[in-house]
Amino acid sequence: MSNMNRSEKIYIAGHNGMVGSAIVRNLQGKGFVNIITCSSSELDLTNSQDVDIFLQKEKPDYVIIAAARVGGIYANNSYPAEFIYQNLMIEVNLIHGAYLAGVSNLLFLGGSCIYPKESLQPIREEYLLSGHLESTNEPYALAKIAGIKLCESYNRQYGTDYRSIMPTNLYGPNDNFHPKNSHVIPALIRKFHEAKVNNEPFVEVWGSGKPMREFLHVDDMADASIHIMDIDKKTLESEVDPMLSHINIGTGTDITIKDVAQTIKEVVGFDGEIVFNTKMPDGTKRKLLDVSKIENLGWKPAITLKDGLKETYEWFLENNKKLRG
Repeated sequence: MSNMNRSEKIYIAGHNGMVGSAIVRNLQGKGFVNIITCSSSELDLTNSQDVDIFLQKEKPDYVIIAAARVGGIYANNSYPAEFIYQNLMIEVNLIHGAYLAGVSNLLFLGGSCIYPKESLQPIREEYLLSGHLESTNEPYALAKIAGIKLCESYNRQYGTDYRSIMPTNLYGPNDNFHPKNSHVIPALIRKFHEAKVNNEPFVEVWGSGKPMREFLHVDDMADASIHIMDIDKKTLESEVDPMLSHINIGTGTDITIKDVAQTIKEVVGFDGEIVFNTKMPDGTKRKLLDVSKIENLGWKPAITLKDGLKETYEWFLENNKKLRG
């Protein structure tokens, strides 16, 4: 049963980022015609007064929170204060501002780092808050957990319908390809591409290559987001509880960092060697989400990792040309 009207007003916070831009593409593809966006230069999401004024003026039917301060291990370790402050402020301002503006439907996007470091695998939603977090991104993870609990608390006290999804590791168009401040896939795409262009003999990959990771194309994640928003409340409540309402979004399969690096090497067409720098931290040994709830609600991903990596590399090449333009 469908929940959303195609003409209703939907505000996407963070529409220029990888996640937000994918959600905009997905909504447009599904025939939604009333999409509201506002760039960070026009609206500072960490300023509660500005957010309140914007939401009161626009009065959207739906708010989707795809705005966040994100990055890999290096960025999380280097800027922990910025990660916790900015992410807390963004979600507090948008969730409370939405409530004040009379917005009853909201989607909050978190991430799989919310789960304890030593979680049983695959990770079920109920493992949240059952152990210690991975120290490398603890400030970010705590902010995201607070976002879930904000949504649940507002639902319980105010009768809102604020939903949360927790995607696994994402990749795809509009990602951040910075060699140090980015996640594993974009960082490796850039490294292998530059090594190919410069005819370098090898590419260094941080860590041992042994950790297992699950990767989801951002267009699949966007499709899952709208699927969850579009489900009627009764159907959704058959799978979630008021104080355990977040839903994992993933593929249900994982791959070693070594195999990811090898696949990217093939996609890029780099002929040299791969060298693993074991002095760099590995992070969590394995991280695979249990996706039975989202599957029970009728959604599965459509893009294979190899196809997704090919498309992402093509996007990177086009973007690289534009940047050098």
